[in-house]
Amino acid sequence: MKPVPVLLITHDDLLWQHWRALDSTRWLAARGRGLADLQRWREQGRTLAVLDTDVPRLPSWQDPSWGPALAGLHLVAASPSPNDEQGTQALGAGAHGYCHSYAPAAALSQALEVVLSGGIWMGRSLVARLLKLVTERAQDSHSWDNGLLTEREITVARYAASGQANAQIAEALGITERTVKAHLSAVFEKLGVSDRLQLALLVHGISAPADTRSKITS
Repeated sequence: MKPVPVLLITHDDLLWQHWRALDSTRWLAARGRGLADLQRWREQGRTLAVLDTDVPRLPSWQDPSWGPALAGLHLVAASPSPNDEQGTQALGAGAHGYCHSYAPAAALSQALEVVLSGGIWMGRSLVARLLKLVTERAQDSHSWDNGLLTEREITVARYAASGQANAQIAEALGITERTVKAHLSAVFEKLGVSDRLQLALLVHGISAPADTRSKITS
């Protein structure tokens, strides 16, 4: 099996040396220094990347430009001082993982495996925080979508955000799975989200909908 290319974005030479300890038989590491490198990586058809959250001039995680910038990418945000607030914001912005910058190479490799397969990587305390926020911050039916969705799309979005599979949503609403998929595609496009995790964060008031779709540049 060929190594999987992964872009490691950092200005910190010591951190770069730490990340290079990744198993070279599994990962083919390339270095980036800013978000422009991340965009070029995607243009080359690559999808996997790790971003040092201390890279200079990064936009705020609440900046709506993250949505289109990270679309189609599997990004792990790595922080030298991880905290649940930053982790929640990074995942809401479109990252698929959040970890300590200096996590052991084996742990980072495991995180990359998870996000590459379409999963989400985060620590236990962050999972607990997200579940608590979901419970505490449920919102009114139209306060989270900026009036962008139809009533049926809102209903489908709420079912999906609660963890219901397409088949379950279809059965509950008396529609086909194909129709559910069409509604979800429309929801994702209108709200500027790329997966169900981002949708759940938005529906439950943990992140805000994108009002604009500008592109990130460094």
